[in-house]
Amino acid sequence: MHVETLVRMANQIGTFFEAMPDRPAALEEMAQHIRRFWEPRMRQQLMAHVDQGGDGLGLMAQEAILRHGDSLR
Repeated sequence: MHVETLVRMANQIGTFFEAMPDRPAALEEMAQHIRRFWEPRMRQQLMAHVDQGGDGLGLMAQEAILRHGDSLR
């Protein structure tokens, strides 16, 4: 899958969870969503993109991935 597609999907998920009032819980739930519904290759590709700077990722997606990235690898 193209990394641009993964970035767009992560940002859409981030937009959904950004509405939650409890930010730490929202970040955890976003990471759980990616862990549950994305196949390992997609997660690995997203993590590689983050390791290279994460261009295009929104703040919510960046923060969730950086805080909970170990569980996404």
